[in-house]
Amino acid sequence: MPVNDEDPVVRVAARGEGITASGRHVPLAAPGDRVFEDGSILAGAHRQASPCRHYPQCGGCQLQHLDDVAYAAYLHDRVEGALRSQGLEAPIRPAIVSPPRTRRRATLHAERRGRQVHLGFTQAQSHALIDLDECWILAPELFALLQPLRGLLAAQLPQSGRIDVHLTLADQGVDVVLKGRLAEGLAATEAITAFARRHKLARLSIDDTYGPEARWAPEPVTVTLGGVAVPLPPGSFLQATREGEAALVDTAREIVGDARIVADLFAGLGTFALGVDPSARVYAGEGAREAILSLKGAAAMAQRTVFAEHRDLFRRPLTTEELDRFDAVILDPPRAGAREQAAALAGAKVPRVAYVSCNPSSFARDAKTMCEGGYRLDWVQPVGQFLWSTHVELVGAFSR
Repeated sequence: MPVNDEDPVVRVAARGEGITASGRHVPLAAPGDRVFEDGSILAGAHRQASPCRHYPQCGGCQLQHLDDVAYAAYLHDRVEGALRSQGLEAPIRPAIVSPPRTRRRATLHAERRGRQVHLGFTQAQSHALIDLDECWILAPELFALLQPLRGLLAAQLPQSGRIDVHLTLADQGVDVVLKGRLAEGLAATEAITAFARRHKLARLSIDDTYGPEARWAPEPVTVTLGGVAVPLPPGSFLQATREGEAALVDTAREIVGDARIVADLFAGLGTFALGVDPSARVYAGEGAREAILSLKGAAAMAQRTVFAEHRDLFRRPLTTEELDRFDAVILDPPRAGAREQAAALAGAKVPRVAYVSCNPSSFARDAKTMCEGGYRLDWVQPVGQFLWSTHVELVGAFSR
């Protein structure tokens, strides 16, 4: 084929397709690949052989074909593109990426197929289930449970239907939540208890749409945050990897600096409230009742100066007057961002703000609001906790 028929891939789009110099979107293409008129691809320097046999069918990963350099560039470009869409610019630091096999929480799906139970992630943009024989993102402790869980669920699942399997690595071991309709009766209950004991689970809960109910919990289940053991409610949000959590906390601490009075908004279990300097006085606001009660109790036991409040920050964000009491603010909202809280911050006088985000687009929208109110976006730190996925996290440093 003539050389002039080549269309080189120059970057990767937000959803993971390669984009060529002419603007074509090519699935599973990497920067440096050359795409020809007939759709064939000549591999370039930034394409790697995917390590997992299930890729690209499994929806757990979308970018295993990128090498480390290209994946880090993708994280950078996602952040830069989101900022540019709002007319913003800021220095973007090199991405911090979690290693393979470090994911400590995940939601899988299980369904019966004849006598067998398939357990894994769904295919990309599909409900079809991939039965995992290997996984390069799950922590070994979680993956080791998959085959035993298939055996348990073979006797517990009905003939049709699907359940969710939530796995979290806690201080005491693996915390399992099975969400969906399972077999009932004494024999089924005893089988679940025996399974949990045999595999030394930290806890096993069943959620049949009325909320998780622990069927096995030999001791209180905790997760250590900032050196404090915090009670872990079943199915609670937790940063996906320990490495990613450390990167986010260290970056937030750098931004907060020596602030003595700090607000942690959307505090969850206290990842940042307990991660700042222990001598600081911290206000923690969170809308999830169980999470904030866990943080409140743990902080009291550890004698940490944390005032924890159950507060819906979407409906009742901290006011400008309340915000002005703090030397620094950390906020870590869900994917939708913190539109209302960002508007209040725009009118506040807080010297430093660390904005932790799992969505570059909503972050950029809120950053624009804050910058229009007089803040400066000093720099952004991308964090890749969800290795080989299109999911990007970041911390933005704001100052007055």
